[in-house]
Amino acid sequence: MNLNGVLGGLLRSFVPRCFVFVSLVGVASATSAQSKEVALSGFAYSGDATSVAQRFPYTKKYEAQLKAIGESPAKRIHQAVKLAPAQYLQVVPQIAELKGADQALAVALVVNAETVSVEQFGDLRKLLVLVKGQVLFFDFKAMNVARAYPISFASIDTFPYDPSEEEVLARLTQVYEGAGGKPGLFARFANALAKATVPDTAAQQLQVTKVSIKPEALEFIPAAVKSAPGSVETWAADMLAEALSTRAGVPIIPFSKGYAIGNVMSMSVADGDVFNLKLPKPDHEISLELNGFKKIKFGEAAAGVSYIYGAYAKLTIEEPLMSRKPFDTALKNGEVKLVPATQVYVDDFPAFYDSLNLMFVKLAQALDGQGNAWIKSAAAAPDIERQIEQTKELIKKCK
Repeated sequence: MNLNGVLGGLLRSFVPRCFVFVSLVGVASATSAQSKEVALSGFAYSGDATSVAQRFPYTKKYEAQLKAIGESPAKRIHQAVKLAPAQYLQVVPQIAELKGADQALAVALVVNAETVSVEQFGDLRKLLVLVKGQVLFFDFKAMNVARAYPISFASIDTFPYDPSEEEVLARLTQVYEGAGGKPGLFARFANALAKATVPDTAAQQLQVTKVSIKPEALEFIPAAVKSAPGSVETWAADMLAEALSTRAGVPIIPFSKGYAIGNVMSMSVADGDVFNLKLPKPDHEISLELNGFKKIKFGEAAAGVSYIYGAYAKLTIEEPLMSRKPFDTALKNGEVKLVPATQVYVDDFPAFYDSLNLMFVKLAQALDGQGNAWIKSAAAAPDIERQIEQTKELIKKCK
């Protein structure tokens, strides 16, 4: 089975230092002449150029398979964009076509992390294949990141044996190309680009800037997530950012502690040129405190036992220049999972992940105007509806 976003944070921690770009064949978008022009720069690997093959081994194998049949990730992006053309931007094929413009805006699918893990539960093997990335807009002239929309896709399968390299690569292919009616990374990139806007006047910026994980939460998080300093904080920040960006439609600056050094992201293009992209200073800073997880028995029947898996966090949005906190509350969310009576081994973390991720998703849906029923019961702040309205106005300024 393929589950979008499940275990979205099981990635190896690293600090990306550059983007290695694969050039894209000519693409043109049928948008109006009045639309802002954006060059489609193609496919990119984040991180040190010399270690791409080590950090993205299966993506490189997938790329080689495509090359053998005259295809490439760039061409697949081309095809996806043709199926979902940009509504508010005019996409041009080359940066050179923006010569003379005040702003040389480009967009690329930047892959941040590839994770492949196999866990054994009794006689079964659980295979996770996850790729995380960004729909990254950047200005080639000003050398800064303009805006970013985080995206990810995960595939989870079980086998009665250790999966082969071919089976792993097949799941990696599904991550990029989609499976089970769910869009893969190429389509997610195109869908984000189709709805994206770049305002003529500078929009305000939103960023997750601080993440803290209490021991009561850390003990339930697998070792793969917390294997290196800062990895678990990046995992949580990415999960929150993707939920807000995808559901509330707001661009979010990449988490600087996970993807930049000194608030600067370096970029190495395929022709060897190296650029330093500055991350803009956020107008609104998000702080996340993950306080714990709880598993509570909910019911029992002949079919099995059901449990409530709870996640507890505190979320604050602060405007530093105004010394103002439009959003500041503790949050909780519980999701029920049935464990069949025939199931001998229970892996609790996917259920805890679902509870935390759905907390962020439901919050984003409330901020998108989809109702306050959940947030009124989940938030500790008595004035939560006022906070939601304040945050809605804040988000409008960031779009």
